[in-house]
Amino acid sequence: MAESRSRVVSSFTIIKGSLIDETYAIFQDWDFSLTRTENLRRVREENTIGTSSTHWARDVAKVLNRRFDPDGRDRPLVELAKAGCDRDIWKPILLWHMTRDEFLVRDFLAHWLYQQYRDGVFRLHTEDVTDYLKSLKNKKGIEWSGSWSDATTARVAVGLLRIATDFGLLRGTQSREFESYHLREESVLYLLHAMMDDQHNACRVIDSDDWHMYLMDAADVERELLRLHQFHKVQYEMAGSLAQLTLPYGSSADFARELCA
Repeated sequence: MAESRSRVVSSFTIIKGSLIDETYAIFQDWDFSLTRTENLRRVREENTIGTSSTHWARDVAKVLNRRFDPDGRDRPLVELAKAGCDRDIWKPILLWHMTRDEFLVRDFLAHWLYQQYRDGVFRLHTEDVTDYLKSLKNKKGIEWSGSWSDATTARVAVGLLRIATDFGLLRGTQSREFESYHLREESVLYLLHAMMDDQHNACRVIDSDDWHMYLMDAADVERELLRLHQFHKVQYEMAGSLAQLTLPYGSSADFARELCA
């Protein structure tokens, strides 16, 4: 995979959008016998997503090249699309995978948008997100890709709100309001496996900021774990500050293969 861009603030992929339908279609047609470069060349040259614009097909291929590693970390996401996974299950999994290497989407959802949700903010506007973007100038440890004009900043703000809307977190156009959001059980189980792959610790999984991208806090996660435990989908035990979580599969890749079966 290319060098990680997980701390890079870039406008290009945000402005191009979530590309949920395009990503699903491309991954459905992905050929693991070909390289990533060869697969994306097919997208550009053969227009496998059926767009009327070769320029758009090129841009989509460029975004996917930046966001995903289909032969490595993101292979389960591709396999799920190839198996025809239900979109309502697949979309939250897509969000998890695309935010592994897309700093701005993850930071916006997990920190800024979630905080607005917790604060009971009713409506969100482009100007609110513009202020958030400007505040990132003071954030250490991130790298800016290019110099943004005010117009670019506004387009990125619009893009971030549109991405949140595409994933079902918000509704509306000129002003956005929070949706009543709920993860399907299969998505929750996949995310638990994926976070455990990274954290190897039940408490860190429960407390992970990544749940904020789905408007969930640690208490929401615990309630979901207790429900899954009750129905024998996981084994979850809590004693004081210690938690023990046993998942049905050894990895998110193994769980994805079960979903594909």
